[in-house]
Amino acid sequence: MLTGPRRQFQLLDRSSSFRALFLATTASGLGTWLAVIALTVDVYDRTHSPVWVSALLIADFLPAVVIGLAFGPVVDRFSRRRLMVGADLVSVAVFIALLFADAPGQIVALAAVAGFATGFFRPATYAGLPNLVDEVDLADANSLLRSTANLTTVFGTLLGGVIVAATGPHVSYALNAASFALSALLLTTIPAGQMEQKGERPPHESYFEELKNGFSLVLRTRPLLAVFLSWNLIMLANACVNVSEIVLAKVTFDSGSFGFGLLWAGSGLGMVAGALYASTWLERGSVSFVYGAGMGLMGFGALAAGLSPNVWLGAACMAVGGAGNATAMVCNSLIVQRGAPDHLRGRAFTTIMSVNFALLGLGMAVAGPITEKVGARWTFALAAVLAGIAALVGRALTRGMGSFTTAEPAPQPASAAG
Repeated sequence: MLTGPRRQFQLLDRSSSFRALFLATTASGLGTWLAVIALTVDVYDRTHSPVWVSALLIADFLPAVVIGLAFGPVVDRFSRRRLMVGADLVSVAVFIALLFADAPGQIVALAAVAGFATGFFRPATYAGLPNLVDEVDLADANSLLRSTANLTTVFGTLLGGVIVAATGPHVSYALNAASFALSALLLTTIPAGQMEQKGERPPHESYFEELKNGFSLVLRTRPLLAVFLSWNLIMLANACVNVSEIVLAKVTFDSGSFGFGLLWAGSGLGMVAGALYASTWLERGSVSFVYGAGMGLMGFGALAAGLSPNVWLGAACMAVGGAGNATAMVCNSLIVQRGAPDHLRGRAFTTIMSVNFALLGLGMAVAGPITEKVGARWTFALAAVLAGIAALVGRALTRGMGSFTTAEPAPQPASAAG
């Protein structure tokens, strides 16, 4: 029997459409992380102001909040492939324009436009994925996409730092524009209409009704409610870790910028491994168990890192937490894909993502004062508690879902209490 990673890569040979999606998301993902470093350095070098850097970070995730709250039906109303190609072409234009931007306000505004493009691209990808592969291959497809996305984060940020240090940000902008152009070209090879099921969308619904139906589905369908509630808690936990991680490295461990990078790298490598083997773990345990265990590992990793005596052990603990994080993220995608009908799937993803990002921003605003008050170790402990509660919620609300190794009918909307 093939192991999960080998089976995942064989899926690239069996499905030309999935292969095109995989290569497109890999190319654009690598370019995106090159640009994240370039944008941050460019804004800071022009202003020497953390306020401007904060504005840039807000411009990155705020569009996802707006899309989920106001534009979710767009992902289901139009061709997902065309929407993704359009988002890529907008991103090409943005990064070409960044080559000529000469003021920090222009850079932040263009970054916000790119954020809107990404905000449409990502949910369209995962909403359309179940239509590109057989249902028994869905776990493998999600694992491969997530693991590669995590790998591009690790190598993209590393390579981005090298390129910006050697040449400045403009080379990264040009490379990112090229990566989005390549992504758009690859996506055009997917047959038209393959990323959505025909004839499933109910006719004669107003835009407001479509928007309302997305929120209603998430709140009334037990598996989707599980993802909504548990991942909101996880976002608060992540906010605590993200804000206090640099304090843990530089103050608690006295390991400087190297230690901060080591903690980040440990988490990233753990996420690559967790996503890569998530489908294998789902073969051996129920969705409920794997989902709860993934979030439980996040909590354990955060607590152990906070208690670690040095940065090396802390990095190893962050890798454990990262593996749990990625495993739970694969489960998130699968639960939404299986729990939402195709004509509502895009709205389910955008609704959940929008609230997630909103709470991440709120959590970061609160985590700073908490870290200043109690220190990094206690803030990591708070993250562990939040992740532990999320694990219990996720396990309870997904109990009885079985496994994803065989085709099962999608759960029907039901009361969260039922």
